[in-house]
Amino acid sequence: MKQHRLTEPLIAWLFLAPATVLLGLFVLWPIAYLFYLSFTAGNFTLAGTHWIGLRNYWRLLLSPDFWQVLGNTVYFTVVTVIPSLVLPLGLAVLLNRAFPLRDVLRTAYFIPSITSLVAVGLGFRWLFQTEGPINAVLGYLGIEPIPWLGSATWAMPVLILLSIWKQLGFNMVVFLAGLQAVPTSLYEAAILDGANAWQRFRYITLPGLKPTLIFVTVTTAIFTLRSFEQVYVVTGGGPLNSTNILVYYIYDQAFAQFDFGYAAAAATVLLAVTLGLVFLQLRFWREET
Repeated sequence: MKQHRLTEPLIAWLFLAPATVLLGLFVLWPIAYLFYLSFTAGNFTLAGTHWIGLRNYWRLLLSPDFWQVLGNTVYFTVVTVIPSLVLPLGLAVLLNRAFPLRDVLRTAYFIPSITSLVAVGLGFRWLFQTEGPINAVLGYLGIEPIPWLGSATWAMPVLILLSIWKQLGFNMVVFLAGLQAVPTSLYEAAILDGANAWQRFRYITLPGLKPTLIFVTVTTAIFTLRSFEQVYVVTGGGPLNSTNILVYYIYDQAFAQFDFGYAAAAATVLLAVTLGLVFLQLRFWREET
């Protein structure tokens, strides 16, 4: 019996070993190396890197560009996340009912989420160029053409619209799955009690979807925080740095300026924010369960 107790953990670790090795090589080691790199200066040449302590983080605090990028990222994230919750939730509630073409509409709304973000970005760039279809429609309505991608005011809304459209289908499917878990008996009892559609939604649907709402909020925020392709393809961070968000800023500092230590410090800040969001999700999930 004692020998069996000793061999059981050994067998468990034996099965866990391949996943543990892969996790260490491709997740834990890169994170640890990123953290180390944020305390160094130099690049990957013969000169190598050298330790400089907290100077990269101090540079971040004193950099106006970094604070502008951080402000852009917060604006981009908040304005993207809210519609990416409201619109898919409304669509999910509508598509959860039985009516003709329901399955066709579900598929149509989900297609953008599996489409290449680079291809979508190129499509939006064509649509919103100065001589593009959007301005052509505005011209028919008697509105002057808008330099969407050349304007510090309008370039960010274009990226936000692209991100909302891209995330719409995935969030809708998650909400549909959550709606299936809400007992239909609750709706039947509410109808017998005379509750209208809004009251059923407010007092049954929303409380039943609370764990799903937490999950969708956090995953959408993380998806938005790590946005890169749409900025790279559509605006390149311009005009006047107005669409430069944190991931693109890290890329630019690392692979255009070759300032890897500074880029690693900015990436560490992004990692800390992402881990904070995951922590909040796990905490709220634990409270719900």
